[in-house]
Amino acid sequence: MADKNLQKRSETRPTVRACCDVLENDGEITLKLEMPGVTKDGLNVNIDGDQLEIRGMRDVKRLEGGNYLIHEIREADFYQVYTIDETIDRNKIDASLKHGILTLKLGVKESQKPRKIEIAAK
Repeated sequence: MADKNLQKRSETRPTVRACCDVLENDGEITLKLEMPGVTKDGLNVNIDGDQLEIRGMRDVKRLEGGNYLIHEIREADFYQVYTIDETIDRNKIDASLKHGILTLKLGVKESQKPRKIEIAAK
């Protein structure tokens, strides 16, 4: 139901791309996306096959009384899709939202992690 509501709202509101950092470290890939004003309730993260889809809604309350001299903070919908390959373990994906930053941790399958081959000295 939330996806349908988001889709309807996106038709009348601007859709923007969140700024993103991607880091690979110790067999894990971390994505950090700036999504200011988005709450947990206004956020959907889905994975379907090789597509990781991120949707977020930012609602802005207009101030009452007075006239805006500048009004740049707008309602907006965030939308991004990432293609992930077979090295990502679909069961090891964690998401957290703190201070407008969405952090996704994507676990890499154990069989895909690099490993050092020990050399036996004879």
